[in-house]
Amino acid sequence: MKYSGKSFVISTHVFATGPAQDLKEFLLKEGADKVLFIGHPLFHDKRLKGSGYEYYEKGEKVKEYYQKLPGRKVNLLDYLFHTLRSVWWILKSGMKFDLYVGSDDVNATAGVILKKLGRVKKTVYYVIDYNPHRFKNKIMNSLYHKADRFCVKNSDETWNLSPRMEQARKDYFGFSGGHQKVVPVGVWLDRIKPKPYDEVEKHTAVFMGHITKKQGIQHVIEAIPEILKQIPDFKLLVIGDGDYLDELKKLASSLGVASFISFSGYIEDASLVEDMITRCAVALALYDLYDDDGNLTFTYYADPSKIKVYLSCGLLVLTSDYILELAPYKDTNVLLGVSDSNNFAGTLIKLMSSDMNYLRTGALDLSKEYAWQKLFSSALSGLI
Repeated sequence: MKYSGKSFVISTHVFATGPAQDLKEFLLKEGADKVLFIGHPLFHDKRLKGSGYEYYEKGEKVKEYYQKLPGRKVNLLDYLFHTLRSVWWILKSGMKFDLYVGSDDVNATAGVILKKLGRVKKTVYYVIDYNPHRFKNKIMNSLYHKADRFCVKNSDETWNLSPRMEQARKDYFGFSGGHQKVVPVGVWLDRIKPKPYDEVEKHTAVFMGHITKKQGIQHVIEAIPEILKQIPDFKLLVIGDGDYLDELKKLASSLGVASFISFSGYIEDASLVEDMITRCAVALALYDLYDDDGNLTFTYYADPSKIKVYLSCGLLVLTSDYILELAPYKDTNVLLGVSDSNNFAGTLIKLMSSDMNYLRTGALDLSKEYAWQKLFSSALSGLI
């Protein structure tokens, strides 16, 4: 096995599943001798556990411990204690590890401390979210970016989701230190089974994700009356939950298109979600470029994971123009850019009125570039 005899720590903040959990799964599949997965709650949510850890030896879980979730909102002091808890748990264990991966600056700081104490050999700062305007409060924003630069300077490697993260550090803060490289979001291809084209609902579009205003689903719903003039059997499937869901339902009712939309709500089983997506023809990944304060959004600096899932399910993707600027999206015809809500209906009608079967092969081929096995093997090369 690739990582036989090697030991790893992964420390992250938890809200939903993400790259840190995928890294854990990858290491367990690849025969890592020891894996300690530490999770801290990102927000106060009754679906989450408190801070804790899971410890695996040779792929088998041998210990699990979680504290009770605080009965209040997670605050700044809690994040400080998250760093201290991670350090304490590893010191208390008496073990040493070959590699520590900290997802965000709070967790990466714990890795830097543990390396100085001789408990980990190498550290990685895994940057999932980055924005020069991370907080509206100037003091908080300054502290965040000082911590970010500390972690970049003192970690053996920094894994950025997109090249825009490193560029933003240069443009906004004049900082270009550390060993930074791009490790984009991946997908588990062996878990997803695309449907044959004759089983696909050719006039059904799908959105999957957290339901917020910035996701732009309201623009899709507003375009449905125009779409129905050309595609009378058009359907929209919305998978997910969020604080903007009720507004979307109200909008659909006011426009008289509620019967053409299916809101599934939150579905925990990722395999079920992927199966639902494979039945659709076109996927939606629309994002606002600017936030309410006129600053570039988090998505601009990130690498939207839903696009990888869509492609691996064999779907064509309608997304925001600025997403297409990221390689290798710019050189493919399976992602189409939408500059604003005004041209959404026309773009979707044109796409659904064409023969999409030949494009599906391109989507599936592109998704192979984002297999987690390929991405993590490359990222870890030279580190372990």
